[in-house]
Amino acid sequence: MTAFDDLDSYLAIPRLSGLALSPDGSRLVTSVQTLDPKSTKYVTALWEIDPTGAAPARRLTRSAKGEGGAAFTPAGDLLFTSGRPDPDAKDADDEVTDLWLLPARGGEARVVAHRKAGLGDLGVAKGAPALVVGSGVLPHAADDEQDEQLRKDRKDKKVAAILHTGYPVRYWDHDLGPDEPHWFVGTLSTEPEAAGTVGPRVALTDVTPGAGRALDEQNAALSPDGTTLVTGWTGFRAAADQRSSLVAIDVATHERRTLVADEAYDVFGPSISPDGRWVVFHREFVSTPQRAPRIDLALVPLEGGPVRPLTADWDRWPDAVEWLPDSSGLLVVADDDGRAPVFRATLDGSVTRVTGDDAAFHNVQVSPDGATAYALRSSYLAPAHPVRIDLATGATEPLPAPAPLPELPGRLEEIETVGVDGTRVRAWLALPHGASADHQAPLLLWIHGGPLGSWNDWSWRWCPWLLVARGYAVLLPDPALSLGYGQDFVQRGWGQWGGNPFTDLMAATDAALTRDDVDPSRTAAMGGSFGGYMANWVAGHTDRFRAIVTHASLWALDQFGPTTDAAFYWRREMTPEMALENSPHRHVGEITTPMLVVHGDHDYRVPIGEGLRLWYELLAHSRLAADDEGRTPHRFLYFPDENHWVLSPQHAAIWYGTVFAFLAENVLGEAAEYPRLLG
Repeated sequence: MTAFDDLDSYLAIPRLSGLALSPDGSRLVTSVQTLDPKSTKYVTALWEIDPTGAAPARRLTRSAKGEGGAAFTPAGDLLFTSGRPDPDAKDADDEVTDLWLLPARGGEARVVAHRKAGLGDLGVAKGAPALVVGSGVLPHAADDEQDEQLRKDRKDKKVAAILHTGYPVRYWDHDLGPDEPHWFVGTLSTEPEAAGTVGPRVALTDVTPGAGRALDEQNAALSPDGTTLVTGWTGFRAAADQRSSLVAIDVATHERRTLVADEAYDVFGPSISPDGRWVVFHREFVSTPQRAPRIDLALVPLEGGPVRPLTADWDRWPDAVEWLPDSSGLLVVADDDGRAPVFRATLDGSVTRVTGDDAAFHNVQVSPDGATAYALRSSYLAPAHPVRIDLATGATEPLPAPAPLPELPGRLEEIETVGVDGTRVRAWLALPHGASADHQAPLLLWIHGGPLGSWNDWSWRWCPWLLVARGYAVLLPDPALSLGYGQDFVQRGWGQWGGNPFTDLMAATDAALTRDDVDPSRTAAMGGSFGGYMANWVAGHTDRFRAIVTHASLWALDQFGPTTDAAFYWRREMTPEMALENSPHRHVGEITTPMLVVHGDHDYRVPIGEGLRLWYELLAHSRLAADDEGRTPHRFLYFPDENHWVLSPQHAAIWYGTVFAFLAENVLGEAAEYPRLLG
């Protein structure tokens, strides 16, 4: 019996995210999510991990509101954000997220910065007592006092209306506006606090006045001396298009200068070298319906100058980056053949792999001497846990974590086949213990989303082990459009989702079904987002599966394109003709497989209209349409207050429980036991 055999036990497993290393390399802090006493939400606390591995992890913070966004100051104090009440405030506002400081020398945490709008993304200068933090500003507010009064008036009068003057108007699961994101910079006090006194607050200065919506979903970095802020900056264009650039802002004068702007690229994610000379950034080639996007890294001098490509010759898409202490290069994480290893990129453009195991790495931090890195390591064999990496050998060593790793209910294998064009296609296959020729496991094809991603990392939301614990073999293939296999592999599926991505999935399924421990007569398919699109496409193009689960899925591409939260991006991939050719809704009359449709009303990436239309057309036009009494084998699981992922713990339990019941009924031929709380 494992935690995956029981949904309550699974939801209660602690979950790690984020990592921060102190300037002297002696302290490592991570965030740990655990269920609240009612098991209705997750609460985050900060824990300290011993980088040497000698001492057990210890908890640093505790509150009902939780804490996050940890960052160390140059003095070694720990900054974090939290909505817990400020004990030193006369009228504490428990709805506002403040910036807190936990002294390195010990003592209680205290609030060091506050805005009525709340404080968000946090960054700290490496060599100066300066910080940058994100916060919202109402466009008609001349100062903080007016901003607070406007917020109060809207709240008191229950006004939620937003007047938009441009596009986009929402993102993933939240509305954009009425306030606009700004960057605020402040200076931390370097004076020790006297006994019986409260240390000074940080005076925050808005260094991006008049930004409008240019800073939506952008990242920023402070130079080591705290004098310059580099941030992504969105420029809005005709026909609801946009392009992002990098700007450098003088913290003292607020003067803004363009650092990088290129018509061929969106540029984002700046990181400044420890010596203050260079800015490394991501650039994404602006795709066309004929050419897929590509992401690489480039360099530009902080003072301005020509852009220098850094990884243009590397056939991988770099993700997170971390500078080496001597500014000679960076550590980079990228998808690679079903893994996400750590690589070293030098300033001359060479890239070498550092880690050699079958894992994905996150939040890489480098020791001051550059010999060691720390990261959260995960894979389909283990959720995120802290490790120490020897940068000379690539060897990884687990560190004492706040919680033990869960025991798995099965084993993991890797399989390969070839697509119809002869291209290699690989997949992970998770199997229950005991699966054999005498005890064949039913197969569940689980299709990843993105589509520009891959199955290489543990996911609490899309966890195959819950299905393995119920006897299924879960196939996790990477079809055309997946990352980690080179640009040509992405291009194979670009603009023709119903082509190579579909045939690759069927080839991987065929390969899995040749095994004697998998039952070819009991199969199902499932996917979310792009994976849901593919599930819909599969339903209309084959009857080989007994059941199909489609979550947050694209159904009618002509409808989806203008209603998604980033229609400008969709237009870069699909012409109207391509969208029509690849739209699953045109094949509803061929669907003979029972389908479970799942959608959340707060999903702005794939709006609820896709799920509603799919549900109606299944009942009206599929070969399993509703009969004369309105009965149908199809099911629709609807979440009025969830987004693209379904995040609240009890809704996640409902999601899995419904999937279990639907598959048991249609794949295993068992009586369906749907979750009791569905009523």
